[in-house]
Amino acid sequence: MNEEQIEMRKRFAGEKIPSMQRRSDQHDYTSKCFYLVTMTVEGRRPLLGELTGQVDTEIGVALSDLGRAEVGDVNAPAVALSGLGRAVSEAWSVISSYYPQVAVIAQQVMPDHFHGILYFREQTDGLHLGQVIRGFKAATNRAYRELCPSQGASSSSLSASPSSQCAPPSSLSVLPSSCAATLSQHTIEGRKGPGLLWSKGYNDRILYNYYQLDRWKAYLRDNPRRLLVKRQHPEFFRVQRNLEYSGLSFSAIGNRFLLDYPVKLQVQCSRRITPEALEQQKSLLLTAAAQGAVLVSPAISHGEKTIMRAAFEAGYPLIILLENGFTDLAKPGGARFDACARGQLLLLAPWAHHNEHLVIRRDQCLMLNDMARRICE
Repeated sequence: MNEEQIEMRKRFAGEKIPSMQRRSDQHDYTSKCFYLVTMTVEGRRPLLGELTGQVDTEIGVALSDLGRAEVGDVNAPAVALSGLGRAVSEAWSVISSYYPQVAVIAQQVMPDHFHGILYFREQTDGLHLGQVIRGFKAATNRAYRELCPSQGASSSSLSASPSSQCAPPSSLSVLPSSCAATLSQHTIEGRKGPGLLWSKGYNDRILYNYYQLDRWKAYLRDNPRRLLVKRQHPEFFRVQRNLEYSGLSFSAIGNRFLLDYPVKLQVQCSRRITPEALEQQKSLLLTAAAQGAVLVSPAISHGEKTIMRAAFEAGYPLIILLENGFTDLAKPGGARFDACARGQLLLLAPWAHHNEHLVIRRDQCLMLNDMARRICE
């Protein structure tokens, strides 16, 4: 790691530790808002179901917004829920019965984690997101103890495997009343006590732009397929730390072998580039990419974004430098996910992860472009 990178990491360090579970300091969690909530099973045990289907099946047994099966191709990626998984799904579905101010928008139960979207319809009188999640966890912890006694009996069973130790899907048609009753309670068992299903805390994402809602829902529905893809290409989805290249140190996600390609070309455009000059530069770079060159850029300016987007859509290999780093469980989103699976993309981050929404500074832009140049040398 060079001196510039060390100095930049110091600027981001502060007292806060990067975390997927830290709440936003500037947000009022009792306000009218949409939230995407994620929580993981303690020890990442696959207790909630089993992944089924094939990656290349486009139409299949999808889950509706509330997690209910729809008719389709049985070979499509999906999660066959265990009895506990069905209890978790049902507990999320009935949240509005106990908190009328909160609407349940969507959910996706995965073998070892859960995603759900909630909507606070109005400013509440003291009720905040954390209380709703605690109630949900209390209800599902009760179901966990009832349906998986061999798992919940002691914390020593964390390494025990599979959902076979839980009751099968057919054993539970509705959430037991004893579980539903705890939804309105705001207490949860201690982390080390028996019967704790979930890891401590949860991650929430706040909807800042309404157009994101459809993207969130599509992300939830696509989760089973994404997991199948990750299992087929695990090497492209692990965060690689301290990847050294050209005297620089990066965290990386994607195909690191793109760094070994013999021809790498930097994409850098002035913000004042004319449309004619941009079109000429794009034509030259795309021609080179079609012949095997890897394009490298942080894609900051309009021209850089235009060229990199065109290359991405054409399926050419790209290395993209990012201002924000990766958490340990980070993974690319949207089309970048599939590009990583194809080996088309490498994401490099020279600095540590931060949770804040920061506007990239001029000195960072200059540093990232200089790193792109050094990579291409």
